[in-house]
Amino acid sequence: MAFQSVKLFSLELDGPEDAVYSSGEMISGVVILELNREIKVRALRVLGRGVAAAHWLENRSVGVNTVYNDYTSKITYFRKRRHLIRDNGELTVLSAGRHEYPFSFQLPEETLVTSFEGKHGSIRYWVKVKLHRPWATVKKIKKEFTVIEPIDINTPSLLAPQAGTKEKMARIWYRNCGQVSITAKIDRKGYTPGEVIPVFAEFDNSTSRSVVPRAYITQTQTFIARGTMKQKRAVVATLCGDIVGARHRETWHGRAIKIPPVGPSIQQCRIIKVEYVLRVCVDVPGTSKLSLELPLVMGTIPLHPFGSRTSSVSSQYSVNMEWLRMAIPEQPEPPPDYSTVVSDEEAVQSSTAVQPEEDLSGVLQRSLMAYVQEFRLRPPPVYSEVDPNPQPLTMRPRCMTC
Repeated sequence: MAFQSVKLFSLELDGPEDAVYSSGEMISGVVILELNREIKVRALRVLGRGVAAAHWLENRSVGVNTVYNDYTSKITYFRKRRHLIRDNGELTVLSAGRHEYPFSFQLPEETLVTSFEGKHGSIRYWVKVKLHRPWATVKKIKKEFTVIEPIDINTPSLLAPQAGTKEKMARIWYRNCGQVSITAKIDRKGYTPGEVIPVFAEFDNSTSRSVVPRAYITQTQTFIARGTMKQKRAVVATLCGDIVGARHRETWHGRAIKIPPVGPSIQQCRIIKVEYVLRVCVDVPGTSKLSLELPLVMGTIPLHPFGSRTSSVSSQYSVNMEWLRMAIPEQPEPPPDYSTVVSDEEAVQSSTAVQPEEDLSGVLQRSLMAYVQEFRLRPPPVYSEVDPNPQPLTMRPRCMTC
């Protein structure tokens, strides 16, 4: 009879079903209770929680027995509680019919961690409602919601180019067969899902065998518990290049690799991390793989058009990979001509005017800005590309190192 008295017990959050929240925002909703007959209620509570948890089991054999080690860690980011019907020691009588209880609470202002579901852990946020009645089991409703902390890739650290070089001596049966080297670069560190990464790379194959260049985007999930780390890696995107023959060189002039719909990077959680790298590698037959890793950060706020670099990135770099060197600054422009700064009238006045003898008696009573203003309009020296004091031809050049 206790279960028949409650016709409907539901929890509805305001906004669309796929709503996304971030730190500092309000979570609001309503608890709906429809009754077939009058009931007595001890308490009706709403709880909001955000928890990151990592957990896995490891076993090892000790003689004929198997010992299991339980690795568990948990971080609570927030815990909120609202009393819709407070337990004050007396029972509350609810009549038959529909009852609605609105509620709301604010997420913490501190930075939260993006929702995540992994093999050995998760980061979850939810709202739970508990209905307490005398002589009846506690009825519970739980509804999860998604939290995504924004990662703006328009920051200087994420707009910095990433580059590297790696080489390796290929060995087959203890015999050197030549050297393989990789030089790769991408225009920035931060990207968003759906973007295309132009990869600039050069593969120098000095061996006697053909090699195959490839590029991967790899996601690494790291779970930490009791000082032990568990990792899970997955390849989310692949780019395969053309075969590089023996003693040949291959260059990628912005080969495109597209980022699939993946979750953002998670770097602020102490027990769960999600990281991405672009791995440029070469498969050398008969020996281990040569691999170069360039770090990536998957953000949520895309690159602003007015803050982005030029789209024709390949035009900035030459075929011989000179883009890895620092650019030489252009030759500075000469100062402006004297006549463009000082007019003829000012020049005549300055040459004919008699300079009075300066009185320094009141120097301490005058402000420093007054003296600055006197010399502010002084003309620059005359510029000439011809040395006004040339070195005599008969003079022996002096050694600058002596």
